[in-house]
Formats: sequence, structure tokens, C-alpha cells
Amino acid sequence: MFRTALRNVLAHKARLLMTVLAVMLGVAFVSGTLVFTNTISDAYRKSSAKGFDQVDVAVRPKYRDARGDEVGRLNELDRAVLDESARVPGAARAIGIVTGFTAMADKDGKLIGDGFQSQGGNYWGAKDPRYPLVGGRAPKGRDEILIDSETARRTGYEVGDTVRLSVDGPVLTPEITGIFITDDGNVAAGGSLALFDTATAQQLFGKRGVYDEIAVEAKPGVTQAALKAELDKALPKGLAETTTGERLADDQAEAITRSMSGLRQGLLVFAGIALFVGTFIIANTFTMLVAQRTRELALLRAVGASRRQVTRSVLIEAFVVGAAAAVTGLLAGVGIGAGLRSLLESLGETVPDGPLVVTPGTVGAAFAVGVLVTMLAAWLPGRRAAKIPPVAAMSSVHAQATAKSLVLRNTLGALCSAAGVAVVLAATTMDGSDGQAPMGLGAVLLIIGVFILTPLLSRPLVAAAAPVLRAFGTAGRLARQNSVRNPRRTAATASALMIGLTLITGMTVMAGSLQKSIDKMAAAAIQADYVVFMANGNELSPDVERKLSRTDGVTATSPLRNAPSRIDGDTEYLTGVDGATIGELTDLEVDDGSFEVGGARVVADTDTAEAHGWKAGSSFTVAYEDGEKQRLTVAGVYRGNEMIRGIMIDTATLAPHESDPADMQVMVKTSDGASGAAKDRLEKALGTNPAIKVQDKEDISDEIAQMFTLMLNMVYGLLAMAVIVAVLGVINTLAMSVFERSQEIGMLRAIGLDRRGVKRMVRLESLVISLFGGVLGIGLGVFFGWAAGELLGTRMATYELVLPWGRMGLFLLLAAVVGVLAALWPARRAARLNMLQAIKAE
Repeated sequence: MFRTALRNVLAHKARLLMTVLAVMLGVAFVSGTLVFTNTISDAYRKSSAKGFDQVDVAVRPKYRDARGDEVGRLNELDRAVLDESARVPGAARAIGIVTGFTAMADKDGKLIGDGFQSQGGNYWGAKDPRYPLVGGRAPKGRDEILIDSETARRTGYEVGDTVRLSVDGPVLTPEITGIFITDDGNVAAGGSLALFDTATAQQLFGKRGVYDEIAVEAKPGVTQAALKAELDKALPKGLAETTTGERLADDQAEAITRSMSGLRQGLLVFAGIALFVGTFIIANTFTMLVAQRTRELALLRAVGASRRQVTRSVLIEAFVVGAAAAVTGLLAGVGIGAGLRSLLESLGETVPDGPLVVTPGTVGAAFAVGVLVTMLAAWLPGRRAAKIPPVAAMSSVHAQATAKSLVLRNTLGALCSAAGVAVVLAATTMDGSDGQAPMGLGAVLLIIGVFILTPLLSRPLVAAAAPVLRAFGTAGRLARQNSVRNPRRTAATASALMIGLTLITGMTVMAGSLQKSIDKMAAAAIQADYVVFMANGNELSPDVERKLSRTDGVTATSPLRNAPSRIDGDTEYLTGVDGATIGELTDLEVDDGSFEVGGARVVADTDTAEAHGWKAGSSFTVAYEDGEKQRLTVAGVYRGNEMIRGIMIDTATLAPHESDPADMQVMVKTSDGASGAAKDRLEKALGTNPAIKVQDKEDISDEIAQMFTLMLNMVYGLLAMAVIVAVLGVINTLAMSVFERSQEIGMLRAIGLDRRGVKRMVRLESLVISLFGGVLGIGLGVFFGWAAGELLGTRMATYELVLPWGRMGLFLLLAAVVGVLAALWPARRAARLNMLQAIKAE
């Protein structure tokens, strides 16, 4: 039986090629994902480990909690601690480290990186071992800095150039005195690193005389553990914690692994979708192969082969196909991993150098996926083959699906679909995250149910296309009949395309609806013309609001300031605003009372008010961060959203209780509204600071739209693999169907159907099957998009369903194109059949 199975594989290798390709694509996606993420993780781990080469032990301040303060404050590592660390036995030297946000502009005045990756630090002495210089000299004073070599390469800056940068205050224009190399991960990710001398860094970052960390280097022969023990003995207890460089590197490696796990899981989900789609093709292929070899299998049964041996022979064929797909998929996956890395670099993302990493786990996963998926998909066709009675098979009486089996299938499909719809609808009534798991379960049940019902659905939906197909004459009528001749085969072929389009349509509906709701939220909640904030999300100095209020054309400004407090024993963050202007800058719907902020009168959003049992006129006691208490009155309750929420209090009331006031953002209204000239005036008033962003409502919406567009494009690209697999399935099904119907096609040719008619018949059949899958996929995608939107609507009051009719039409056109392209080779093959040989074929 083993030799027979191998002979069958070789005999039908052309027919199995598409199956190998389908499985290979899925395996390539899985192995490529593993190679890519392992390679990137390994490169970053090695890069971060290099960053700790000069650190044997790191000394970091501990939090103190003297007065039961919930947050606590950091101890200070001053010069005395630095000197003490340098004097401990086994220490070669100690370096004080100071870091902070530093926004650097390129030659066009644009911020380098996205703000979060723009960092600054100190260069220790005349020669800092952490940052080897490749040109120039160490900086001295506020007017000199060093920049990293990657930033210099990307921007074209050289030693002697002047650069614009900002920490959290005025714009600085220091001269570049040197360029250094670094393994800093933020730089590798496209950010920048600027270094000042230590005194300047301490002054700019508000850390006069103190350090964020002290790096201690051990003398030759002294282990990191021994040096750590000496530091623990020498430093005052409770002041600082010590960590070895090896531990820091390990922690960094774990953090990198965790950060990459999300990307890996996301990519593997799409790989799983491609493999899931591939199972339809595998099952379809082996079902057709078994049907074409009915007599051969019956003969094996007649000469003594058991049912188990027949099933086993089919599984052996699947094993060979799966193994071949696993090998080729693994090789292709290595290429995909290398290609993804090159793609990152071409998009401007800098990745540390390192070799491609192909682990034994990746090889094992490739073979496990390739072989197991193929064998599982082929098991049911093999089991069906073993059940065919030998006498019936020898007589060419093919076992058709019995009425009982069809009723059972349709009943099971209806139950799954009904259960899926019921669970999804129930999930839409739940609150936020509570409904995610039920909705996922309902979606799976509905997709399975629709797949089971697809043979039943194929007849009415294909029949609906009959008027259009009649226009193509005999070829059109034959194409319609061929499409419904074997509903199960049509269903399996169409389902592969259906799944891909379901996901694509659902994501498109959700993204479009979310974008619309965010635009609506911004327009409804914010009446300000501009919002000003730090590029990295840090706090703004109150001076920013004062400068903006004095700018020509500005009619109203208000900060949004967060401050911790205690209310009813719980921590609540107060939002400090200008009570005189906040009503002019926002348009929030008030449910109870009035929108009045000033003195001891505050307003609260509905969620906060419900949590505390407040209504208009309620009073409560607040404990500020300085420990002082005050009785406040709720003047009104408003409807909050994702952009504005919480307890609003006048900054004049809040400021006396803040030790270091700072604003998260500033809202600005101008006399001329949002315009290019007004934006230029605001930016110039702030010194054209690269660290500060000035955005109007359109800018905010565009920034969010860019994120959605990027996300959708990534999803489209990843789901393209599933669509490609579906195309291979249509090609495979049509090619094998042509082979199966060789005698019939020969007869059609003999009675007058020309080659052009044969080609048209096969093309139309492919078109009908693809459009059938497209209609089902788009329909399911719209339903899932609506359901997910209803779930989001519980958290986002402005959410509304937006159906992207243009894109859905494009997706349907894509399904039609898939059908036309998939039919090119099978149609050509059918048209070239020799009619006499085809008629004689069995």
C-alpha cells in the first residue's frame, strides 16, 4: 500500500501541484513570521547587550514613602553617592547618567522620529566609554552637543552644523561638536540621541546635582556579583537598588521578547487564516482525486485491501504532499523573513545588524504545520474513499450524498448559524470588553454554519445569475449547470474566497465607522481652533499657555491639566481648566445642571458622577496632592468622551495646591478660525519649537486616519495571502474538474461547441463560483463589522455605522477578477483537449 500511495502521488503530481503550493504558502507565512521575529529579537537582544558592556553594576534610586504617599518620590543620587560608588572595593570607576526628552529638528525644521524616540543624555568627561566618537570632540556648555551617527546619516548633519532642539523650554541652537556611535534601541527605531556635557544635561533636564543612574565598572578579575555585594554594603539602605549588567541585559532581552510577541501573534493569526483557507483546497483536491480513482480503490478492496489500508494510502499521499510543501515552505519562509527585514529598512525603520535566525523550533513548526494540516484535511476524503462498496465502484456507480446526509448537514449548518447569530447579537448588548469573547465565539460558529450551509445556498444564489448567464448562450447555460452540479465542491471552493473577503470587509467597515465617529467626536466636543501639546506626550510648561494667550488673533485659551487627588478614599484625577473660557472652547452636552467652572464649583462627566452618586448641587470633599482639603460643589454633569472627561476644576483653585504645575495640552481659539496664517503665528510664538505640536481638528482627524489607513493596508497585505490561496483553490478545482469532465467536453466539441465556447464555459463557471464566494464574504463582513461597531458603541457615544459602498464594490470586482484569472489555465487546457481521445477517456 505504501508503494501504491507513492506511485499515485507521482502519477497525479500535476494535479497535486496546486495543493502543494497552497500548503507551501501557509507554511512559508508561518516560518517567515518566526524567522523574521526571531531575527529582529536576536538583533535587538545583542544590540542591547552591547549597551551594557560598560555597565557591571547599575545603581538606581528607590522610591521613598515617608508620609504614606501613594505614588512616592524618588530618592536622589547626588555627587556624594557617585563618589561613594567609585570608592567601593573592586570598582574601577563610576559614571553618572542623566537622561531626558530632547526633541531635535532636521534641516527642514521637522521633528526627527515620532517624539517618543527623541532622547537626550550626558557625555561623561572628555572620553565617555559608552559613546565612542567617530569625529569631533566632547561638548562643553549649553551651546555644544553631540549627535548619534544614525541621525547624522539620516539628516545630513555634520560636525560644525547648528541644530534646533528643545528639551521642555525654549528652543536651543547649539553647534554639533562631534558624532558618536551607539546601540541605543530608540536610535535603531528611527529616533535621535543628543548628548550634552553633564552639568548642562542636569540643568536642562531639571536634575541639578543629581543623576538618574550610576553605572559602576568593575576592576579586572572582579565579578559583577561581587561588586554588587560591595555596593549593597557601602550605600545607605533604602537609598538605591543595585542590578548587575548581566541582569539588565537579561531583563532587556525579556522586554524585547514580550514586545515582539504581539507582532508575532498577529502575523501568526493571518498565517493561520491562510492555512485554514488552504484546508478547503486540500480537502477538495483529495475528494476529487478519490472520486476519479474510484475503480482503482475498488480494485484494491477486491484484492484484499481493508478499509483502514485504503484510508492509510490516502494519508500517505497527504504526508508526502505535506512534507514537500513543508520543505519548500520553509525555504520560502527564510526568504520572506529576509524580505520583511529589508522592507522595514526600506521604509526608514533602522534595524540592528545581525544574521538571519532559523531555530530548530522554526523548522519543527514548518514540518508540523505542513504535514499535519495536509493529513488532517485529507483524512475525511480518505475515510469516504474507504466506505465506497467495491462492487458499486467497479460498476462506476459513484456514491452520491444520500437525502439523510444532506438533511443532517443542512440541519447542523442551520443550528450552527442560528447559534452564531444569537451569540453575536447577545454580545452586542454587552459592555465593551465583556462582549469580546462571546462575539468571537459567535463569529466562529456563524462562519462554520455558513460553510456547512454553502452547498444549500449555492443553488439559489447561482440561479440568481441565470438571466445574466443566458446572454452568453450555450456556454452560459452549461457554466450555470456545472456550477451547481456538485454543490459541495462549489461550496468548498467558494468558501476559501469567502473567508478572506469576510475579514477584509469587516475590517474596512469598522475602520471607516471608527474614523467617522472620531471626526464627529472632535467636531462635537471641541470648539477650539487648535490644540497644542508635546510631541512625546509629556507635560507642557504653564508658560506655553501664557505665551499663546498673548499672541495676536487669539481670543481664548485654556489648559487641560491633570492633578491627582483623593475623593471618598479613592484616587481621582482632576482636570484643571480656565473656568472663564472652557465653555467657549468646548461644546459638551450637559445632562444635569449647568456647565459652570470657577471657585469651588466644578463639573463632572456622567461616568464619574454615577460612580460617586453625584448630581447637580451635590457636594464632596477633595484632598489635594499637598494634603489640603476643600469642599467642592458639582455645578453640572456633562457627557464625556474619549477626548474630554473627568472632573473639571478652575486652575486658579487648583494651582495653589500643586508643587509643579504642568499642562497636558492647551486649547486655543482665534478670531479668524483655523488657517495657515493663524497656525504660523502660534508656532512662531512658541519659537518654532520641534518638541511642540500645533494641530487643528482636521490635523487630529488626519493623524488618526493615517493610523487607520496604515492598519488597513497592513491587514489587506496580510490577508492577500489568504486570497492567493483561494485563487489557487479555484484553479485547482477547475483544472481537476476539466480532467474529470474530459469525456463530456469531448462530446460537446463533437456536437458543435467550438474551442472559444469551451473556454467561455470554464471562465463563466469560475466567475460564478468566485462571485458566489464574494457575495457571501461581503455579506458576512458587513454583519460582523456592524456587530463589532455595536460593541464599540457602548464605549463611544458618537459611533455610527458607515458602509463603504465603493470599497465593497471594489471587493466584489476583485472576486470577479480572481475568477477570470483563475480560469485562464484550466480554460486553455479544456479548449486544447483532443475530442476523440477525450470521448474514449474513462
